[in-house]
Amino acid sequence: MSSTRIPATEITGIYGGLLKLFSRKMFGQVPEGAGVMWHYPAVLKDSMAFGRKVDAWNRLDPNLASFASMAAAGAIGCSFCLDLHYFLTHNRGLDEGKAREVPRWRESAVFTPLERRVMEYAEAMSRTPVAVTDAMSAALLAELGAPAMVELTARIGFMNSSARGNVALGIRSQEFAASCGLPPLAARTADGVPAA
Repeated sequence: MSSTRIPATEITGIYGGLLKLFSRKMFGQVPEGAGVMWHYPAVLKDSMAFGRKVDAWNRLDPNLASFASMAAAGAIGCSFCLDLHYFLTHNRGLDEGKAREVPRWRESAVFTPLERRVMEYAEAMSRTPVAVTDAMSAALLAELGAPAMVELTARIGFMNSSARGNVALGIRSQEFAASCGLPPLAARTADGVPAA
């Protein structure tokens, strides 16, 4: 029985073959979520195309971009997104140690004040209603500049769309990070105290 709310369908056709080849090359497997989204291939193709465009943005430090995306995914509860971004951090040569700590960033001592402000902003943007304050925005704008601030906001918005869709469809982590030998992501207990 599928763990997703819509059972995955067979990925077929030329584009489907390329998708499976690319997925196996990058992740070692075809994500179950790809089969779910294959019920309407245009949605999957367009989402992936926009995701590639988001990945090409370059006004924000790549580590900050990764931490922001992961913090937003964590706030929404998308285990697939958290695991995927941790895996991508490894593949892109970013700071794996810090990425591992994002789920418990408030309790962790590894982050700089700027990194903490970025993750706080990501979480505030991911709340309903949005909880971003003028002070929060002003501090980030002063440190990052307008282009990076716009990129940060757009990246978090994109992650909100992706993560909320994945959670609604029941798409969960497939442990990509474990497949490349990364230690598990740090965990936070329900009361915010770091898990042992």
